[in-house]
Amino acid sequence: MANSMTLAELATRISARLEGPGDAVVHGFAPIEDAVEGQVTFIAHGKYNAAARISRASAIIAREAVPGASATFLIAANPYLAYATAVELFHPPYRPGAGISGKADIHSTAVICAGATISAFVSIGEGSTVGAGSILFPGVVVGRNVRIGSDCRIYPNAVIYDDVVVGDRVILHAGSVLGSDGFGFAPSATGYKKIPQVGTVEISDDVEIGANTTVDRAALGVTRVGRGTKLDNLVQVGHNVVIGTDTVIASQTGISGSCKVGNRVMIGGQSGLAGHLEIGDGIMLGAKCGVADSLKASDSKVWSGIPVMPHGTWLRNAALMPKLPELFRRVAHLEKDNRSKGDE
Repeated sequence: MANSMTLAELATRISARLEGPGDAVVHGFAPIEDAVEGQVTFIAHGKYNAAARISRASAIIAREAVPGASATFLIAANPYLAYATAVELFHPPYRPGAGISGKADIHSTAVICAGATISAFVSIGEGSTVGAGSILFPGVVVGRNVRIGSDCRIYPNAVIYDDVVVGDRVILHAGSVLGSDGFGFAPSATGYKKIPQVGTVEISDDVEIGANTTVDRAALGVTRVGRGTKLDNLVQVGHNVVIGTDTVIASQTGISGSCKVGNRVMIGGQSGLAGHLEIGDGIMLGAKCGVADSLKASDSKVWSGIPVMPHGTWLRNAALMPKLPELFRRVAHLEKDNRSKGDE
């Protein structure tokens, strides 16, 4: 962890432009309301300008300087990205020393590459490989014939079932599960017969999977999560789902089997996708979307609601909702008047 650096050094390392003195020494970050001298904060929206004017922070990362603020500004085209880069300078991820704990259970045919860290109570099955520089924290379970790439971080109690492939620089948070059985059952007169799930899961490079998220193995073939995609905590990815590159999916979303989700898609929390549909590239789904049919970006880039509809339509409907009781009362009154006139 960097203990301190000057603002001039920080600006250079995050590719920001200094507006104000650069000789102040800073030692960390704090929220804009709490930051004091020696700390840095950031704003990414004009609604925080008032807070910036009274902030006691030594520096503020922002898209542009705020008139009336006393702090030095670190000007960046993408303040959020600059902030993330800066915070990592002061708080790099913890890395335990490389090596294999004597309390780990590793099959004799497993291959652990140089520089990997295998913590206590990790279990690695027959024929599996862990790439160089990867870290498996305590309690991780790796099945048979699993391939884990280099520089991965797999946090406690994550489980990787047999035959799963994990790319490079993948982060699996605590309790995540890759390769559990897909939800497939054949109904019969005597109950449900389990359909064997004999496919696999492939996680591409630079994917991050949140705590207690599950990615089911394919019934046949592959369930795939594309490069750079980020899944939040408590996301369910069904069997044979294919998710594209650089897609982000928020917590409690459920994706049913055989869906295809495109590249750079954004899915809000608690959304639900029915099976065998396609979500086009670049689409944004608001929170709690209920998606029953395929969506094309040519129809709308942004969708909301249950059932899902173009966001503009949803806004108009939402504006009408509070007026429905009064509209119903007026219609009922008009119908009553019409019936009275008909009786005359």
